[in-house]
Amino acid sequence: MDIRRKKIKPAVVLSAHNTGLGVIRGLGQFGVPVIAVYYQKQDMGYVSKYVKEKMSAPHPEQSQRQFISLLVDCAARWGNGILIPADDATLTAVSKNKALLDRHYIVACADWEITRRVIDKKYTYELARSLGIPAPKTIVPQSMADVQNYAETAVYPCLVKPCQSHKYFEIFRRKMVRAENSSELISAYNQASDAGLDVMLQEYIPGDDSCGMNYNSYFWNNKPLVEFTAGKVRMSPPQSGVPAVVISKHIPEVLTTARKLLSALQYNGYSCAEFKRDPRDGVYKLMEINGRFNRSVLLSAKCGINFPMIEYLHRVMGEYPAALDYRDNIYWIDATRDISTFVQYVKIPGFSLIQYLKPYFKPHIFAVWDIKDPLPFIKRNISILGMAGRAVLKVNKSAEQSKKVLCGENT
Repeated sequence: MDIRRKKIKPAVVLSAHNTGLGVIRGLGQFGVPVIAVYYQKQDMGYVSKYVKEKMSAPHPEQSQRQFISLLVDCAARWGNGILIPADDATLTAVSKNKALLDRHYIVACADWEITRRVIDKKYTYELARSLGIPAPKTIVPQSMADVQNYAETAVYPCLVKPCQSHKYFEIFRRKMVRAENSSELISAYNQASDAGLDVMLQEYIPGDDSCGMNYNSYFWNNKPLVEFTAGKVRMSPPQSGVPAVVISKHIPEVLTTARKLLSALQYNGYSCAEFKRDPRDGVYKLMEINGRFNRSVLLSAKCGINFPMIEYLHRVMGEYPAALDYRDNIYWIDATRDISTFVQYVKIPGFSLIQYLKPYFKPHIFAVWDIKDPLPFIKRNISILGMAGRAVLKVNKSAEQSKKVLCGENT
């Protein structure tokens, strides 16, 4: 599939971290000219060899007007191409301003009334409940009294989850809190409340990381044109983090439920719905929906379904997608995250080093490392070393200040 001889439009990929890098590579290797717009210096996708132009942008939510103005101002220069949000912050900004951006680009996201029900998880669970789709029992507290009442009757462990996970992660660098008792629950709620964030209090679905799965699809006019399912193998950190290792496999049990959900949303385009199998009853229960490409998007491409190209060919070239089959037992590995949580996995009963290493010796694709496109890997590791160095300096500075205070008190 090489489209370089055709008259093509560029793809403007918004955000260039793991997900954005996957989209950039998925399109760039087939000749699509890619423009990377990033707002975080630690992003690594914008140094990919497939990027024809890169541009630093204001934060899409903190400076939304300036972010949208930049996109409008550059539209003619970028050939009025396809605009692809690759994280929740850019998705929110673009979807809210879709009517304006539609005048300048082919915008690859849903209208805001649909996106809002995906971004804000309380609306996602309301929709699931109205459709009779299995999901964890969830409440959205309106006051501290609601939290205290829940804390007194909750079955522990339970989860304190943000309604808008990307905002929560940006502040706390975690997706949620697993509360083991009422004091931990109240503390997690207070932390989020102090940061101005709404949270949900949710039933904890037992089971290890391998109980989770992804349903990736390209929907159009209430029909699933292309579908792909994958199982989670390891998360970072375990049970409450982001995927570190994922494996392709057919999981037919979720197809009917996922199709029902996306049809009710009247969703068009690519999405990733996440489910977790509850070992208590064997039922897959809805965890969330991502209205943009997910972190492991390169896995489906490795298995024979290149979703970024499918969306590009459909929205830009008018080529209607056809159902495709895919290979099972291919792994996607975010090695940096996987290795960083090795010590945590060692502590889990039944841990097997052989099982841990298995994905690295089976057919796989790495999230960042690619011998044909090595710069993003180098950039990511430089950024990690830089952050580690700054953290050490911060600790040393705090220690010195404490020592000065103590010396002052002793004199």
